[in-house]
Amino acid sequence: MEEVQAISKELIKPSSPTPHHLRHYKLSFLDQISVPIFMPLVLFYPREINTNNKERCDLIKKSLSEALTHFYPLAGRVIDNMYIDCNDEGAHFVEACAKCTLSDILQNPNPSDLNKLLPYELDHVKDLAAVFQVTFFECGGMAIGFGMSHKPRTGIMKDNIVTKRFVFDASTIAALRAKYSDDSSSRSPRRPTRVEALSAFIWSRFMATTEPEALSSDKIYTVLHAVNLRPRMNPPLQELYFGNISRIAVAVANVEAKENKNYGIVSQMRDAIRNVNLDYVKKIQEGDGHLNFMKYRAEKVMKGEVVSFSFTSLCRFPIYEADFGWGKPVWVGSASLTFKNLVVFLDTKEEDGIEVWINLKQEDMAKFEADKELLAHISPTPNMKISSF
Repeated sequence: MEEVQAISKELIKPSSPTPHHLRHYKLSFLDQISVPIFMPLVLFYPREINTNNKERCDLIKKSLSEALTHFYPLAGRVIDNMYIDCNDEGAHFVEACAKCTLSDILQNPNPSDLNKLLPYELDHVKDLAAVFQVTFFECGGMAIGFGMSHKPRTGIMKDNIVTKRFVFDASTIAALRAKYSDDSSSRSPRRPTRVEALSAFIWSRFMATTEPEALSSDKIYTVLHAVNLRPRMNPPLQELYFGNISRIAVAVANVEAKENKNYGIVSQMRDAIRNVNLDYVKKIQEGDGHLNFMKYRAEKVMKGEVVSFSFTSLCRFPIYEADFGWGKPVWVGSASLTFKNLVVFLDTKEEDGIEVWINLKQEDMAKFEADKELLAHISPTPNMKISSF
């Protein structure tokens, strides 16, 4: 994709002022320790016959202004990693144009191209809570890109990261679920979920491409999953409750268990996720033990003693329901992130498949994407319908 040119920049304020008693939004402990990065999504829409670009852009800005009244912290500024000053200063909004068509992108999506559809580098958070960009293509199609900050800047480990997107169809995922449910070493006989099975497969292929190094070292290999804490609290929180209400389930892999073909990771993952329960939440709420553990583990990672592979899933999120008056998006994508060994799962629009966005170091990606077993399981890019063209 050619370079994207900004047409205008402005601040979008809430349609009604935030009440004075809501101006000070204290960040929770979980908010404060979350990674300082914009989490990106880009929604793509085909050309709309009955409206022009200005009308669509004006409607999006109006919708954003009204939404910011309900999610008022996003229009404020983060102060000292402690609280958000909900001062209605406004969310950053950019209107841009790209010298390409929507078809050019959808025929062979490139994750790094999608970063051009966002107004800032993902680690350029500063004190911002959210940023938005609307990009119009030559064909009349449109992309809505947005990033929501987990919090303000602390130290970030950056490396030479490459992002690739792989698609797994429903039949392949079903086969993987069946394969891993037959694992004789598993202590949990139930069939793994879509995310569990695909996580095990992706991680096992990563290990297979780096196995000589893994078996010859004293490093600890861990698999991490972001787990939603809302239903695990007492009383449970509503699913729409705002904030970083999640924690990480950590599974330690047995790198010598080659006979399992997945290093016994399925049962380990399931146990780790199951242990993020009500007692776990109570420990977080009662003291600083969890923070001390996070500091200890971070030190191990910095020393190279722990190799982590992280998964986060947006599957089952209603990302394809965003309708601003001209229909639902034809495709929703993410972007190239700045963290190595990070995998993001997104639902395909149809047929219950999953898109896997993988961020690896360049030398690791070269080995990973050449793996024959991986290539035998991935699907070609689905045919995205853009019949309005």
